[in-house]
Amino acid sequence: MKLFFSRNFNPRLAVAVARHLGVEVEFEFAAPLEPSQRDRFRLLNPNLLLPILIEGDTGLWEADAIACRLSQIAGSDFWRWGQTAPDMIRWISWGRANFVAACDKVHFERVTKRRYGLGPTSEDEIANGLEQFATAASLLDGHLERSEWLLTDGLSYADFRMACVLPSADLAGLPLDRYANVSAWHARLWAIDAWREPFAGLDAPELPPIS
Repeated sequence: MKLFFSRNFNPRLAVAVARHLGVEVEFEFAAPLEPSQRDRFRLLNPNLLLPILIEGDTGLWEADAIACRLSQIAGSDFWRWGQTAPDMIRWISWGRANFVAACDKVHFERVTKRRYGLGPTSEDEIANGLEQFATAASLLDGHLERSEWLLTDGLSYADFRMACVLPSADLAGLPLDRYANVSAWHARLWAIDAWREPFAGLDAPELPPIS
């Protein structure tokens, strides 16, 4: 079994899940968008995006699907299967459409554009992203006042998914310190080795510097 990854958000998420669950998988750094690699990777994922999990002759793409499969292999309820599964799906869905989307919008303008030379920063987009972040973070903060994790029965994949942009929160200038419960939740995640250092010991070139 092989997991193709990079240091971007979704591949990082998949690597963190695999290492947290202790699944025996070969990790391989990849760059599907490189012209010399496109034909090879288009057969594995027509989107030419990472992560990609290879199991025998089968390729599985999309981080959420890979997390589900890794949990199956590990026999773990990190991806919930029982009564709390709908609640986990709720937070995954809401998070991607709201909290993660807001974080990513700000990160794209302040970090990604500068890292890859993708044009001028849009202050209007940053302002819009921070407004969305404030709305989503306030809701999340209220929920986390009552529970250490998103699900009341403990840590789940929903926590990893919701926090996938937060390792770069400082670079993006996201005001986490305004939300005490979100900050405490982020700190609890940061105490998990696989989440804090998913690439430890792997051949994983650093991202380009921010200009």
